[in-house]
Amino acid sequence: MAIEKYQAKRHALRVNQRWRELAPEHFCNTAEAPVLLLASPRTVKWPFCDQTQPFRQNRNFYYLSGCDLPDSYVTYDTSRQTLVLYLPPVDADEVMWSGRPISVDEAKSQFDVDDVRYSNKLANDLALLYGKRTVFTVEQLIGSDHAQVLGELPNIVKAVAEADSHVLEALEESRMIKDEYELGLMRQAAAISDNAHLKVMSTMNIHTNETHIHAEFVYHSLRAGSKNQSYDPICCSGHSCSTLHYVKNDEDLAGRQLILIDAGAEWKNYASDVTRTYPINGEWTMEAREIYDLVLDMQTSCEKLVAPGASWEELHLLAHKILVKGFLKLGIFKGGSEEEILESRVSSAFFPHGLGHMLGMDTHDTGGRANYSDPDPMFRYLRIRRNLEPGMVVTVEPGIYFSPFLINPCLRGDDGLGNGGKFIDTEVLDKYWDVGGIRIEDDVLVTLIGHENFTKVPKDPDVLSAIIKKTLSAS
Repeated sequence: MAIEKYQAKRHALRVNQRWRELAPEHFCNTAEAPVLLLASPRTVKWPFCDQTQPFRQNRNFYYLSGCDLPDSYVTYDTSRQTLVLYLPPVDADEVMWSGRPISVDEAKSQFDVDDVRYSNKLANDLALLYGKRTVFTVEQLIGSDHAQVLGELPNIVKAVAEADSHVLEALEESRMIKDEYELGLMRQAAAISDNAHLKVMSTMNIHTNETHIHAEFVYHSLRAGSKNQSYDPICCSGHSCSTLHYVKNDEDLAGRQLILIDAGAEWKNYASDVTRTYPINGEWTMEAREIYDLVLDMQTSCEKLVAPGASWEELHLLAHKILVKGFLKLGIFKGGSEEEILESRVSSAFFPHGLGHMLGMDTHDTGGRANYSDPDPMFRYLRIRRNLEPGMVVTVEPGIYFSPFLINPCLRGDDGLGNGGKFIDTEVLDKYWDVGGIRIEDDVLVTLIGHENFTKVPKDPDVLSAIIKKTLSAS
């Protein structure tokens, strides 16, 4: 049976259960069980301007409401297990300019909540219905733009103003495991991205600047109904491909080997995140093809092992082992065994980021438990530090980069990697600088028995080459 609505009540129950496990002291007395209050962002105008700033929904608010409107609130009574959505009151002037907003009755039908009211009743409801019960939030609401709605609530103002780390953890851990409705949204986001990536490849005959690639991807996303990108598209070429989050996207393609496009369409607040790298003229240079094949080996080898219970740290380590073995074969690394080179962490100068990250409503979604203060450079930027569980969606995105910013300090011995630079053959390395960087990224669901790859756009190097050549020959 098809699920017709975003499952806000089920999400609230999941949060409730995890919150009880994390902080049982809050739930000893049913009559005093806490209330959770979340808010969507207020409508904000730019300074000295009558235009409003772009709206992006609070993901925690959306998780408990399915509502993508600003100036709204949701409460969850953990005792009664009731979910109430509060919408902004109808403003006649605003209706004149922007049209009629959703009505209370329409909202009751559309959203999976127990009741819908206008937000001018929120302060009174909190004061009368909940009395001395503690109201928790995960953000600062009192003393903010929300104060005009919340008003003066002497009985609960302190509690509302204080975030609770346990409820935030409960929200984040709940969001980490996707239900079938959420997975349907993510599959749709991935399908839109697949098409947009393929359209970029199939129109390389008209692209002469990185901006054209950016525009082509966004254009086809919009045509498919995706009004927002999951993140700023990364559209780079040549040496710029070695910059991990490059968003300049405005340099000419002439004289460069590769395109790296990391872009993902968003569908109803759920993200996709896909990267493809391919030759601008359809012809792989020997060096670029060698590195591409190596990155593809890193990705496919790790993806095969995505399954419940798999250690993400071990998969990340496997990717580095494959890189080290491949660089020894190519001659970029020399003078040591695979174990010695791996232990030196010199591979982190070429693969500085993690194997991937959680994916959901945020591109770098909740639940990863990253440790950015880890002294080990191989794991410092690894965004997932836990074993995989069914219902997680992760990206698998190894990469190899030839960045002077990262490699030259290693060669000088002042990068904190010890003496790892001694394992680099600079004469061989010089052949690879123009490759810039190569990354391949897919979106992968952890299933009960293994995994499902949402990303279908081609990544076989020969297929990529054929697509580009066909496009260029038609021009």
